[in-house]
Amino acid sequence: MELIADILLIAGAIGASVYCFVLARRLNRFNNLENGVGGAVAVLSAQVDDLTRTLAAAQSASESSHAVLADLTTRAETVSGRLELMMASMHDISDAPENKFESPRATSSAVQPTVSDPDKDVMFVRRDRPKQRSA
Repeated sequence: MELIADILLIAGAIGASVYCFVLARRLNRFNNLENGVGGAVAVLSAQVDDLTRTLAAAQSASESSHAVLADLTTRAETVSGRLELMMASMHDISDAPENKFESPRATSSAVQPTVSDPDKDVMFVRRDRPKQRSA
């Protein structure tokens, strides 16, 4: 009986060693950095690092753009206020006689219709800017 137990024990040990050998080979192939999951994990880790750096650069660019846009918006609001003030002051100008020393009563009392000259009524004139050279 002892002989049978020893034979079964030796067979079990040989079976376990073959199982461990096969498992070790599969694990080595699984963790191979070129073809296995280890390689995929290494590539994904490198991509995550690249994306983290890209995101940090995009955030810094966004913050600088935000600062520039905030400054430009403030300047635009200031200029807009000044333009509104200028437009309001233009409404205060009356149609006074061209001769400063002529009294308003010296003009004829009859109301004469005035024909407006479209060239004189132009409020805004667009002038083309010279093209700037880009360096």
